[in-house]
Amino acid sequence: MSRCVFCEILAGRLPASRYHQDEHFVGLLDIHPWRPGHALHVPRMHVQHARDLPPGHAEALFGLGVRVGEALRATIPCDDVHLVLNDGPAASQSVPHVHLHVVPRTLGDGCRLVGRLLRHPLTPLLPATSREVLDAQAAARAAALES
Repeated sequence: MSRCVFCEILAGRLPASRYHQDEHFVGLLDIHPWRPGHALHVPRMHVQHARDLPPGHAEALFGLGVRVGEALRATIPCDDVHLVLNDGPAASQSVPHVHLHVVPRTLGDGCRLVGRLLRHPLTPLLPATSREVLDAQAAARAAALES
């Protein structure tokens, strides 16, 4: 059985640019962002479906997504955000561990949600972002969340 990439990140065996950590969730930046600033929120508990989260955790996960959406609006140019949770393989979940995407959007950016990717007609996915850039973005996001 293959190992879960999010569990490997949470255990510290894989690098990640974290901007939020609490008892139940970790916020990190996606190394293959759909848009600059694309964030992920991952429960510390390994579950594949939102229904398997403990009572109140799904609500807390989305609440964190809303807060991070506001932090995105304060730190990068964006008008709105997508809050996306693909709940299981039939819903195009790419990693079998619950995770909430918070994706910054701007009016007229030409992107639309299709299948498992947020696609732009000309550039379907941004290239991998360097760890240094992600770490700087994570620090700015953490500061915005604290204020």
